[in-house]
Amino acid sequence: MLHILIYFIFFRDQILEMFDHAYNSYMDYAYPADELMPLSCRGRVRGLEPNRGDIDDSLGNKLIQINTNCCFMCFEQLLNKLDEFEEAVKKTVRDVKFDNDIVVSVFETNIRVLGGLLGAHVMADVLKQRGERMQWYRDELLHMAKELGFRLLPAFNTTSGLPYPRVNLRYGVVSPLSRTGTESDTCTACAGTMILEFAALSRLSGDPIFEENARKAMDVLWEKRQRGSDLVGTVINIHNGDWVRRDSGVGAGIDSYYEYLMKAYILLGDKVYLNRFNTHYSAIMKYISQPPLLLNVHMHNPTVNVRSWMDSLLAFFPGLQVLRGDLKPAIETHEMLYQVTKQHNFLPEAFTTEFRVHWGQHPLRPEFAESTYFLYKATGDPYYLKVGQSIVEKLNTHARVPCGFAAVQDVRTGTHEDRMDSFFLAEMFKYLYLLFSEKSQLPINIDDYIFTTEAHLLPVSLSTTQPPSHEDDLFSYSCPSAQTLFPNNPTFAKTIRDSYKYLTGVGRAQQASSVRWLKLVAEVSHTPEHEEVVPLIVQLISPPFLGQTVFTAGPAKFGTDLTKQQHGVKGSIMKSVPYTACGPIENAVELQGHIALALRGDCMFAAKARRLQEAGATGVIFIDHREGSSSADTPLFQMVGDGEPTDDITVPLAFLFSKEGATLTAALEEHHNVDVLLLPKEKQLGKEKPEKLNIKFRLAKEGELAEGETESTTIQLVLEQSETDTETNNEAASLMRENQETCSSLQKDPESSP
Repeated sequence: MLHILIYFIFFRDQILEMFDHAYNSYMDYAYPADELMPLSCRGRVRGLEPNRGDIDDSLGNKLIQINTNCCFMCFEQLLNKLDEFEEAVKKTVRDVKFDNDIVVSVFETNIRVLGGLLGAHVMADVLKQRGERMQWYRDELLHMAKELGFRLLPAFNTTSGLPYPRVNLRYGVVSPLSRTGTESDTCTACAGTMILEFAALSRLSGDPIFEENARKAMDVLWEKRQRGSDLVGTVINIHNGDWVRRDSGVGAGIDSYYEYLMKAYILLGDKVYLNRFNTHYSAIMKYISQPPLLLNVHMHNPTVNVRSWMDSLLAFFPGLQVLRGDLKPAIETHEMLYQVTKQHNFLPEAFTTEFRVHWGQHPLRPEFAESTYFLYKATGDPYYLKVGQSIVEKLNTHARVPCGFAAVQDVRTGTHEDRMDSFFLAEMFKYLYLLFSEKSQLPINIDDYIFTTEAHLLPVSLSTTQPPSHEDDLFSYSCPSAQTLFPNNPTFAKTIRDSYKYLTGVGRAQQASSVRWLKLVAEVSHTPEHEEVVPLIVQLISPPFLGQTVFTAGPAKFGTDLTKQQHGVKGSIMKSVPYTACGPIENAVELQGHIALALRGDCMFAAKARRLQEAGATGVIFIDHREGSSSADTPLFQMVGDGEPTDDITVPLAFLFSKEGATLTAALEEHHNVDVLLLPKEKQLGKEKPEKLNIKFRLAKEGELAEGETESTTIQLVLEQSETDTETNNEAASLMRENQETCSSLQKDPESSP
């Protein structure tokens, strides 16, 4: 017992030191900016750094500072560091204002900012009620939360009741000054992850309008489920309720909708939410769960897998299964995820059914730590303490930098990305600290609270429903009890885990049964054993570049197959408006006949390609939104579709990493008219191919010397190009001459320029 106590103390102290390192780095180098850039040791301010798409939609005018400060406040409350807690409350009240002309993500602002304010208010009120601290506090954080809630409400002004994905905090949605309101789609999680924060705001403030709007959005999603499968899609039209993307899973785009159905019952006591969750859960276990995997299916035809990879956001699901009391599949999936982290140090943003990296980024997501915490509290199995220990050690070894902790740009190379998201502070350290803490060591009874998706704490005392009577099914309406599930049997979880212990092959050679299982998965998912990525290039052929500037690009699994185009595809480039191409294309007239540039993020590659193709673009070059990425440091990948048929997409597509994309857009800004050629790298025009030149040697005969040369042995080199090389280089020269002539004519007659 003493040994366990020392073990707990050691890791709690280590986690506290890590949190202090991260938070103090933010305060020292970034405050009052939105986030810390840990490699640059400076703050990220919206509008001053390259745009990262929807990642930045929650930034602006100290909004994310609230999430950072509130996670600090709640964490300090858990640590009983009350002086620091009180100071952080005062700082937030003093420094943050919401009357700002900025467009923000409704979803991100709700879970990070509104949730942070409510969680900190609850903690401040607890201290005040105890009479220990905060006697000056007059619900300032709650008043701020209510103001923010009213500024988010205009987003719900749609015919369906589903909220717009973005809102201007000063001008709302419909005002001409709002710079938003043109969007037609939102993700299921975006619309379905409002009820905890909005209902808590209503019940704490006494104004029902917030809960009413959030509940209506949940009702619409429930009504729009596919009645045959009881599944929902990933993206929905906010005006007519039609599904835009019909792939269904438990990861990105849907995840927290399911989470908030279950937790809404726990927080609010309304059985409607639990009944809906149970209906969805049965469908998930029937169609999506293929233990230990969780694979996306088509909501209308759920026996068909729509992709052969999983995203890391599904790592929250074992924790949700613990709340449901379904421990066996939770243990199975968690063990699979743990084996993946053993292989790659962290969970890649996406990985295949054969546990290869699909997307290599790891932005320090906390979902795996969250599920580890819930499994340990449910089972009491010290194995999960070892898992937590490995998370701590890997963060310190592979993510810690002098100015905080840096996201991993690619788990295969270990390269860092200059970002430390606020969810890392808000969630990761909280779950790890609680993992190594007993209830008696905390200043509050943690069972009296429910975690939001951003790990802010809301009190279950907000429920207006009485506990179930003895006539009810107590197990169905209660959170799981370790005493009930594991009476005197702490090895229960181990017997389940052992079947998946060497799933990825890490630790020892795979057993024959594991090999057979993996082969079966490969057959079901139609994933080729070795899938080669054929690199493309984007070659600048207009003056002053004339083919000398070439970028390596990634291909797509849909659109024109450039390997079958003899001469590639040529065109002038133009930026899409909006740059992410996730809404109606505003510059469609100008874009016709051009190759469009579009920023990665906000929506799927296929959705962007469809919009730009419909606008008249002859091709699309996607540019990575992850700052600092480059083809030199990051392996190429193939862009994939959205689960729907992509035969309708016929334009050529290419993907450039951030550094190459920045050079390309800079060239466009400087020269205005830039022509490019898209083609496979092996067909690069103007590329010298000396290995194909025929070299002949012969000795000059007597009498063949030129006038003035002395008589000696002379070697002549005769270089003969093959017919194919001559043809290719002539083609390159022709294209470049054509562009040179065009440029010259434009210089002579400027009015002919488009």
